[in-house]
Amino acid sequence: MKEWLETRLVYAELATRRAEGSRAALATVVRVNGSAYRHEGAKLLVADDGHTVGNVSGGCLEADVREVALRVIETGCAEQRSYCGGTDEISAWDLGVGCDGEVEILIEPVTTMRAAERDAIGAELPFVAVTLLGATNSEGEAPRIVVVDGAAHGTLGDASLDAHVTAHAATWAASGESQLQSVGGATLFVDVMVPPPRLIVISAGLDARVLARLASDVGFRVVTVDRRPGLLDRAHFPDAVRLVQSDAARLAEQLVLDDSSFAVVMTHDFADDTAYLGALLQTRVRYIGVLGPRQRTERMIARLGVSAATDLDRIYGPVGLDIGTDGAEQVALAVVAELLAVKSGRQPQSLRERRAPIHVARE
Repeated sequence: MKEWLETRLVYAELATRRAEGSRAALATVVRVNGSAYRHEGAKLLVADDGHTVGNVSGGCLEADVREVALRVIETGCAEQRSYCGGTDEISAWDLGVGCDGEVEILIEPVTTMRAAERDAIGAELPFVAVTLLGATNSEGEAPRIVVVDGAAHGTLGDASLDAHVTAHAATWAASGESQLQSVGGATLFVDVMVPPPRLIVISAGLDARVLARLASDVGFRVVTVDRRPGLLDRAHFPDAVRLVQSDAARLAEQLVLDDSSFAVVMTHDFADDTAYLGALLQTRVRYIGVLGPRQRTERMIARLGVSAATDLDRIYGPVGLDIGTDGAEQVALAVVAELLAVKSGRQPQSLRERRAPIHVARE
């Protein structure tokens, strides 16, 4: 989820740099052996003036990767670096790798604006970008092909590899995970980019603005909805947050509300909240949070005549985890934490009580 937001920011900065005529190098995590702080697909863009966007670790690898990237910009030749945190997870964490093995990073000069990827992100379309490791084209970049909606852009320099990528792109995209693939002796890094879930924040009030900002920062595609145009002021929201004026009756006409979407109803008006809750229950939205006391939510449910277990299971009211909150910022934190737990299918608990690894190990 985070990789989508990060990649959007990286490619936006890349387009700006290329338009200015400055040079840049892109570092991408292509392999992680073991538990990881960042996963395959994490990116760090380094401009020729040393400015960076994104990250590839917990912060401790960035300085070295930045120096390598500046060298790559000067030489025009891609490099592949491996970072090892030692034989145990504690050593690896102290280094910033966050794994019990290796993190492998491709650092390459970038000579294009990566238009196919930027267009796909702008249109919120999933795509697969495949890089041929261990090879470079005439510009010093690793050969690359991008598949969006079945259409291929670019080439790996080998027609059979291009055909293989095009044929398997949909399967890789469905997995949702970036990965290495070995094809006929060639090693391909498959960077899978899938749009993150939408979060519909029903309200543009003060506390809703805080939730919209925090949810956007962690990677949700946030849409703020309010029937009151005066509250939908762009100055109060990050650029990534979409603003929509709509009452409950027109909600389904204005938005995509599918079974991967989340919503939080928080207008502080009982009639409005009830109407929006009713409208959302007519859609396939998987999670409907309702701000306010439990009795208030129960009154809404009774007024709407909601009785189906499948509908009741979707309603989270009061919304958020029980962490003891005071103020809009803490409420937003509790709500986002619950959203992430529901998305990942985890029961919230203190990490000290968890005996399994925090991150899924990748071999």
